[in-house]
Amino acid sequence: MGGPPEGVGDQSPRLETPAAVLWDMDGTLVDTEPYWIETEYALAERYGGTWSEAHALNLVGNDLLDSGRYIREHMGIDLEPEQIVQELLDGVVGRVEQEVPWRPGAVELLTGLVASGTPCALVTMSYERFVAPILARLPAETFRVIVTGDKVEFGKPHPEPYLTAAAALGVRPEDCLAVEDSNTGAKSAEAAGCLVLVVENHVPVLVGERRVFADTLEGIDLAAVWREGPSTDHRDERRGS
Repeated sequence: MGGPPEGVGDQSPRLETPAAVLWDMDGTLVDTEPYWIETEYALAERYGGTWSEAHALNLVGNDLLDSGRYIREHMGIDLEPEQIVQELLDGVVGRVEQEVPWRPGAVELLTGLVASGTPCALVTMSYERFVAPILARLPAETFRVIVTGDKVEFGKPHPEPYLTAAAALGVRPEDCLAVEDSNTGAKSAEAAGCLVLVVENHVPVLVGERRVFADTLEGIDLAAVWREGPSTDHRDERRGS
């Protein structure tokens, strides 16, 4: 009523709830960024390079091969980006196999979405062999679609990962809610057309026209996030049980 006809422009009737929820992994579902950073420092020590916290934080959310190129240049080590990525994965996978550091409220929210029948996809720039031990801790079929960094041509911040996930689920990206923790990931999801719920973790995230902010996933009301849409801020709210 009163809106443009369906299919005209890019504005068709808005769904009452998201058709799917698309999850980032590192820093959003699990807090593995400290594992990556520790492994980066170990790599620098092993090959006589130099590293810093600032450089490490510049890599949050990035495609792994892009990170490998960055590390080669800024760490000052004579390894190919592909080898850097594999050595990083060796270290981080070993840590994850010992303990998965879930983000507060993430598993509970994910479990609730699955129970309600809301399709979920995992959209991560990590490689499949790193994702596997984390998925092993969740019920089978928790994610209907899994998009990893080694399965796309262009990683985040390019929109391809989120476009790929939405297409595999058979839904429009505009009808999806993405959950992210980084500028790189938020830019990818936003460019794909998703509404983005941002829960900052290790790095601050810029305000964007399709971004909604919250302090935590604990007790978050995704229906309210979706209903209120962009330019709302759910930080510092007191939530009841």
